[in-house]
Amino acid sequence: MFTGIVEELGSVRTRDGSRLEISCQNVLDDVELGASIAVNGCCLTVVEWGDDGDWFAAEVSDETFARTVVGDLQIGDPVNLERPVRLSDRLGGHLVQGHVDAVGTIVTPSPDLKVKVSGELHRYIVEKGSITVDGVSLTVVDPAADGFTVAVIPHTSDVTTLGHKSEGDRVNIEVDVMAKYAEQLLAGHLRS
Repeated sequence: MFTGIVEELGSVRTRDGSRLEISCQNVLDDVELGASIAVNGCCLTVVEWGDDGDWFAAEVSDETFARTVVGDLQIGDPVNLERPVRLSDRLGGHLVQGHVDAVGTIVTPSPDLKVKVSGELHRYIVEKGSITVDGVSLTVVDPAADGFTVAVIPHTSDVTTLGHKSEGDRVNIEVDVMAKYAEQLLAGHLRS
């Protein structure tokens, strides 16, 4: 579980087939083999890290490449990084699984970020509800017929990839897991 509060802006160090190496400074402070780190909102497993603690490697599955924008990443691209939340931590964002629901497309970049998403996600997007864009916990300003808008403050633009995104860029989207659970729990009661 993550919070959507990005800890560090890293960058893609190397990419070779399914292996992705990420340059970073802070997220490896307490790393262990098999640890999870969210990369642009996608939960990846650490399989190796540098002796100097300035990079880590993850093996990316075909499923992850197919359902996220991780496959779009090129050497040098900035990435949002977050370690999993500990039970003793503050929950500053919202509950984020690191399981990307869909890929969206930026219509209007930050600060008045508008993202186009597929129709199947619309039922989970509500005004003032939580949503994650490339691993960043945000609050929906306006759910639209073809997506949603969020207001991105200057600080968030500066410390995440959202300040680097342009019209047409693809982003990972994770809707609020609580909405998905509520729907699942109520599904049997709502069927006629």
